[in-house]
Amino acid sequence: MGATGNVGTSVVRALANDPQVGSVLGIARRLPAWSPPKTTWVSADIEREDAQRDGRTDGLVRLFRGADAVIHLAWLFQPTHSPARTWRTNVLGSLRVFDAVADAGVPALVHASSVGAYSPGPKDRQVDESWPTHGWPEAAYCLEKAYLERALDGFEREHPDMRVVRMRPGFLFKEEAATEQRRLFAGPFLPQRLVRPGLVPLVPDLPGLRMQTLHTDDAAEAYRAAATGTARGAFNLAADPVVDAEVLAGLLGARVVRMPLRPVRTALAASWHSHLLPASPHLFDAVLRLPLMDAGRARQELGWSPRWTADEAVAAFLKGLRNVSGLATPTLTRRLPGGRLRELRTGVGERP
Repeated sequence: MGATGNVGTSVVRALANDPQVGSVLGIARRLPAWSPPKTTWVSADIEREDAQRDGRTDGLVRLFRGADAVIHLAWLFQPTHSPARTWRTNVLGSLRVFDAVADAGVPALVHASSVGAYSPGPKDRQVDESWPTHGWPEAAYCLEKAYLERALDGFEREHPDMRVVRMRPGFLFKEEAATEQRRLFAGPFLPQRLVRPGLVPLVPDLPGLRMQTLHTDDAAEAYRAAATGTARGAFNLAADPVVDAEVLAGLLGARVVRMPLRPVRTALAASWHSHLLPASPHLFDAVLRLPLMDAGRARQELGWSPRWTADEAVAAFLKGLRNVSGLATPTLTRRLPGGRLRELRTGVGERP
């Protein structure tokens, strides 16, 4: 599920390149023009309720039946101004996926959780997968990820014979997803071709601005290993170094300027409420509170190791911004019909 987005396209490519994998069924709401090897595309929408019977989606059961593993990646980031809409897709839709996996008798479920599921934590040391996953309750993204962690707790108790894996990656970047991420988080007013060294004068050094990033292709290798192996449980995914203002300034050739948090947060909130910025200020609050993760378990049990450093992943994203990069899928397309005017007409942060 969610096979045409940032993570999905990398996971499909990783699976298609694995000689152990005979075929890949890519499921997405809108079918792509992209045609990787071994892959068949099918359209399905986990938000739709008209095909359900007794609360379960029969169409998904038919799609899942006979699969060795289901990798669930589908997620709706927008509209941030309508959290009930994202809840219907992300939470209720995921619960339908979980039920369909069980009804179809699939032996393994790999679920895309996130660092965003974690409760606030330290920035001076790393935590393992036992850190509480209660999220940051004011941010819809974190609340939804945390709720699904609790749902999976019950799901695992009800289905002890099923192998359930929860991936908790840091922030995921690759060149082909940069334009989509600009649309989702920065909006139509960012002149992305100008995000280059020498043209960005400064990077604010804010309290708590320390985060972990990962190249999406590296995360996909962990998903592939989980789907084709025997591991179960939760896995943190992150690369070194920790990304802070110094790292970002080095990539942009900018100066680091220490700033107080309040005026920056106030400006972000005003931009969001005015529909000038799609990213919620509550998500910004959560980022400043997220713990740093120890990815040792993934290295040991999945045999996983990132090929890209964290700053190389961010550099790939910045290159994608400058080049207006994309991929031939409806999600990662370089230009939407109507372009940035369409983003404005549909309401920045209001409609998906």
